[in-house]
Amino acid sequence: MIQIVDYGAGNLFSVQNALNYLQIENKVTADPVELDKADGIILPGVGAFRDAMQMLNRSGFTEAIKEQAAQGKPLLGICLGMQMLFEMGYEFGETEGLGLIPGCVQLIDGGGLKIPHMGWNDLTVLHDCALSADVQNGDYVYFVHSYRAETDERYISCYTVYNEKIPGLVFCGNVYGAQFHPEKSGQVGMGILKNFAKLVTA
Repeated sequence: MIQIVDYGAGNLFSVQNALNYLQIENKVTADPVELDKADGIILPGVGAFRDAMQMLNRSGFTEAIKEQAAQGKPLLGICLGMQMLFEMGYEFGETEGLGLIPGCVQLIDGGGLKIPHMGWNDLTVLHDCALSADVQNGDYVYFVHSYRAETDERYISCYTVYNEKIPGLVFCGNVYGAQFHPEKSGQVGMGILKNFAKLVTA
């Protein structure tokens, strides 16, 4: 079963609705201890990096998520949840992240383009990973964000360009992150969620 982490700052129910639509077994949990029973974990997130990390810390999920990831359990962060997988965020000061993927999170350099970056953008596949198995160059997905990951290219599966290259799908071992919203990205997004579910049941 996939467990969706409820720490007070996530787009829980749009993610859950997508999993239900795909008939993927899931539950929302606000109890870090429950993650022991999960086969896979989804970390959603909306809002600011600093505030979300504070809520994650207060809820007891920070260490629980790190422990589950260290055991090899598949983990998917979505939007802000993806950003929190990195080592550091620079929204409203410097805030330590989960440190599961090397790199940091910085404000997008829009070069005159509107921030937040909001809408449908196409992906370019840089490195294949389990979640991007069905993604093709030019596939469109839905983004809503003002900050982006800064990480080595070896951790980037897919990226988009919004004045600058923005990691869209990242991975490091059993840890995955989508900057876009797969649950709002039509068949491409559904395919990514299906591939995550395959990892969970493998």
